[in-house]
Amino acid sequence: MAPINIKTAANDFLSFVNASPTPFHAVRSVKERLTSAGFKEIKERASWSSTCVPGGKYFLTRNGSTIVAFAIGKKWRPGNPVSMIGAHTDSPCLRIKPVSKKQGDGFLQVGVETYGGGLWHTWFDRDLGIAGRVMVRDSDGNITQKLIHIDKPILRIPTLAIHLDRQEKFEFNKETQLFPIAGLVSAELKRKGGAKSEDVAEDTNKDFSALKITTQRHHEHIVELIAADAGADPDDVVDFEVVLYDTQKACLGGLMDEFIFSARLDNLNQTYCATMGLIDSVKSKNALDNESSIRLIACFDHEEIGSTTAQGADSSMLPAIIRRLSVLPASAFTEGSDSEDSYDKTSDPELSTAYEQTLSCSFLLSADMAHSVNPNYSFKYESDHKPQMNNGPVIKVNANARYATNSPGIVLLQEVARKAPKKIETDEAGVPLQLFVVRNDSSCGSTIGPMLSAALGARTLDLGNPQLSMHSCRETGGTDDVHHAIRLFSSFFENYSSLEKTILVD
Repeated sequence: MAPINIKTAANDFLSFVNASPTPFHAVRSVKERLTSAGFKEIKERASWSSTCVPGGKYFLTRNGSTIVAFAIGKKWRPGNPVSMIGAHTDSPCLRIKPVSKKQGDGFLQVGVETYGGGLWHTWFDRDLGIAGRVMVRDSDGNITQKLIHIDKPILRIPTLAIHLDRQEKFEFNKETQLFPIAGLVSAELKRKGGAKSEDVAEDTNKDFSALKITTQRHHEHIVELIAADAGADPDDVVDFEVVLYDTQKACLGGLMDEFIFSARLDNLNQTYCATMGLIDSVKSKNALDNESSIRLIACFDHEEIGSTTAQGADSSMLPAIIRRLSVLPASAFTEGSDSEDSYDKTSDPELSTAYEQTLSCSFLLSADMAHSVNPNYSFKYESDHKPQMNNGPVIKVNANARYATNSPGIVLLQEVARKAPKKIETDEAGVPLQLFVVRNDSSCGSTIGPMLSAALGARTLDLGNPQLSMHSCRETGGTDDVHHAIRLFSSFFENYSSLEKTILVD
């Protein structure tokens, strides 16, 4: 068999990120890959006791923007470990305001709100499309969610010519100078057949609406584009959550295609790698036969704004899921039986403490992108901790617990990396790892790791692939690091059950 090119994973990631301009689309992209790998969708509101069986593979979503998937080992027992990887589906972006219709000096403008801590100057002079979730009323009067992805540059935030403002630093007001332009008033008047103005009087004969209808709150043409992409009539668009995104496609770059140039590397890169690592770990027909753990990924929304939402990592979602999984009885059936009649309760720990027992022996990898050394700003990095692209995932350490990493976790991950099997002929044994700490005179970001570690009491380690231009409209990562991370995550799932017994810390 011909060797698989190490860039195969990177190219598949490009397809993933190009199809995922919002967390809603990212979850859909994850679902498509999980479904193709034999995972079955379940619902939070349903009972799992008879649905989730040994050897089964499942996923569920919340709000359409957070997804959790897991595979149950055939030797699972209540109170056994869960090996987990946590990532997030959101990225800093600009979101269309609830009332966005604006115009000035002959231009149609759109009001936007900043989401997360973006490098907002990088959004100027980019070709911006719109994507998101639309709530549409159907013919039966029900209101359903539809995803829209208008893959066309319709918006742009223009910079001021240098001749008119020779400022040494690019500074602007996020409220008054971050308005995208969507078109010209004159062009819109022509489109509408010479109407006097966009600001026409409201039609008093329309049915009562508690809020102004969408075509009054937003430019009518934008609503029409959204409706067309959703396959609906503009009058049936009740509301929407729509963000701006850079329409330039993600691609490989550099002299030898060693870079990934893309939006949303933080953190769709790790969402993709976690998903493919889980899928890769259960690809074999007998992958779960001797597995005593549950292998789980959780890709949350809202990490960029603190995670304190119903679908964020600081919510009850993951603890509730683990609590339900910790007492699943299915894998305690006597061998060769597929009936609950043969379930031997005497062989289990007390179910009342199964959740706590599970957490005490579980482990979470908090997978969020890391910083690569920037050669133009090398002085900003601690001299002995300068991660390099394509040299493997970066373990993130912080003495003040901005990251959740500790030495037992580092020991575990080293063993996981050492045991990673070769996937292609060009692979060397194991997966390379790097270490990162920030300078003492520099601030440090954080992740979902510390909050989940505190909420669960489970052992946790923070890591991620190195990248440049974090939180920019367009970021840079390493091509080979996608392959490295998938191999590491797959090895984590395949080897955790045996390794966790050998690293003894009370």
